[in-house]
Amino acid sequence: MSKNPHSNIEQARLERGFTQEQAARAIGVSRTTYIKMESGEKELTISQARALSSMLRISMDDILGMPDGCSAFSNILASTEKFKQILLNSIRHGADVDGKITKTKLAKLVYLADFTWYYLNSKPMSGVTYRKYIRGPVSDIYFRALDELEEDGIIIREQKGPAILFSLVEREAPVGKLSEDELGLIKKISESWAGKSTEDIVNFTHEQLPWQICREGEVIPYGLITQEEPERVYGTMQL
Repeated sequence: MSKNPHSNIEQARLERGFTQEQAARAIGVSRTTYIKMESGEKELTISQARALSSMLRISMDDILGMPDGCSAFSNILASTEKFKQILLNSIRHGADVDGKITKTKLAKLVYLADFTWYYLNSKPMSGVTYRKYIRGPVSDIYFRALDELEEDGIIIREQKGPAILFSLVEREAPVGKLSEDELGLIKKISESWAGKSTEDIVNFTHEQLPWQICREGEVIPYGLITQEEPERVYGTMQL
């Protein structure tokens, strides 16, 4: 029996936690049409394939079908290590004068860096998944990354009343997996929110389209940020 040329799409979608409805919305078709595309009954256009490639973080070869079920899905370990560097540099540039930042505010800085980079470059900075929660978007690997960085002696956790604060053990943060432009954007975003409250940044992400139209606990497609107005992406950041 011949292999469905688009079966990689379903596999990647399920692994990334996206629904058929979300995928259909990302490429601008109905769910019924998308199901036919995923099953191989209907061909994708090049622009639709590119949109899915970006959303699912797989290559165009994966989207269009590779022989023998081969796959070039993103290296999750590499994405995690890069995510940690985004996180650490967000602490460095976004912490208050005492070098500390709340766990919630830090999560939002990392999210804004990833999604703003996508807005500007049509690809995420880290490629990890984010979900909608009451306090705003949070990456699936955020809490594990914090635990591992603390266990490795790279960050310090501190409880202050109801808030959990993080700070760097060393003043500098690793940058080996970040390009100069990526690091520059992290710095601009973090510094633009330095001195502002956790509630300010939570409210800002709540007003963005990606958080508003997704359901609680649902994976937030990166592509949704491209439908947002520039001021709702950049906030007070000066590009």
